[in-house]
Amino acid sequence: MPINITMPALSPTMEEGNLSKWLVKEGDKVKSGDVLAEIETDKATMEVESVDEGTVAKLVVAAGTEGVKVNALIAILAADGEDVSAAASSGGGASPAPKAEAAPAPKAEAAPAQKASEPAPAAAASAPASSGGARPFSSPLARRLAKEAGLDLSAVSGSGPHGRVVKADIEKAVASGGAKPAPAAAPQAAAAPAIAKGPADDTVLKLFPEGSYELLPHDGMRKTIASRLTESSQTVPSYFVSMDCELDALMKLRAEINKSSPMKKTDKGEVPAFKLSVNDFIIKAMALALRDVPMANASWTSTARVLHKHADVGVAVSIPDGLITPIVRKAETKTLSAISNEVKDLARRARDKKLKPEEYQGGTTSVSNLGMFGVSNFTSIVNLPQASIVSIGAGVEKPIVKNGEIKVGTVMTATFAFDHRVIDGALGAELASAFKRYIENPMAMLV
Repeated sequence: MPINITMPALSPTMEEGNLSKWLVKEGDKVKSGDVLAEIETDKATMEVESVDEGTVAKLVVAAGTEGVKVNALIAILAADGEDVSAAASSGGGASPAPKAEAAPAPKAEAAPAQKASEPAPAAAASAPASSGGARPFSSPLARRLAKEAGLDLSAVSGSGPHGRVVKADIEKAVASGGAKPAPAAAPQAAAAPAIAKGPADDTVLKLFPEGSYELLPHDGMRKTIASRLTESSQTVPSYFVSMDCELDALMKLRAEINKSSPMKKTDKGEVPAFKLSVNDFIIKAMALALRDVPMANASWTSTARVLHKHADVGVAVSIPDGLITPIVRKAETKTLSAISNEVKDLARRARDKKLKPEEYQGGTTSVSNLGMFGVSNFTSIVNLPQASIVSIGAGVEKPIVKNGEIKVGTVMTATFAFDHRVIDGALGAELASAFKRYIENPMAMLV
């Protein structure tokens, strides 16, 4: 029977993606784990692996196609021993699964951390669809096991990250009697959508003479940025707190640490094993401040505040025509050199659009630094589901009064934005004060 390869959901919020490149061609034999294609989501380009073995009978969606909906048919595999030409002309249809009694509605379960052995999202072969039209978020292995057992994924409670259905959930459902089988999903044709303009767009364009402009269509990243920031600005009751932080002690310590860095051999010769930036100290200071003020290390839900056990600090990275915030996990536990090297690696892969979803989704706070552009101070929009973000301005020489004497010092303005539903004014001020203490006494970050 032909095997459908559909557009996979590479993150919990993904609705469509761009099929950047096919890494196989019609007639190629593939086995489970072989990379089939590169899929571009809103903020990353990811490789998609095959779940099944067979021969590529037909590539339904051409390389370079944009806006391919999740679960849309993109290719057809012919199973071992099956006629390839017959599989290609069949459209990859599958017989419906036998009917069975429906399982009771699953209860919500807490999502534990993803196990290292759990495979990354990949292309689904004849992935079951929810009878209610909802798209179940599941691992490739879970989809294959569900298919073999005739289970409906929408009736299985997921215990993975973001409610993702994993292997253990399928085994549990099978052991308990199983969930209702899923009806086969009809193949969907995928085509690149045309650029549509709404009434508001026409109103704007009428204000400018014809021929005085060109249109730059929104890509997936720009749409996501617009959607998320609009949601945040409309739903988060934000307030702002600013702190001036003296940088002289930090700059002196940074120079001493960088001077003492050991050398390592690379293709370009010997280079320092690390080179700390001011931003590395800022990330560490924010993480330690959240550790010291744990009630501020939280997120909002409609029923409870989520108190996080670790400070996962997002770092705003500018990429061509966009912005992404990769996350330094458990930053309060890491050394400055480890943070420095991790941020460099995340930023490099962010610019290459090679980050995995778990490397930029979630987080408990963020750091946005525009000091390198000479910006003295600014405010940022809280990045949901986080409840705080700190905006860092440039270090500027200013007169400072100490013990009745005026001296010149380097001062940086840090402006915090807080979600008032989670962090009240006094709590926000406490967090900002803790951050300032670490910046002005940087030796405390080393112990």
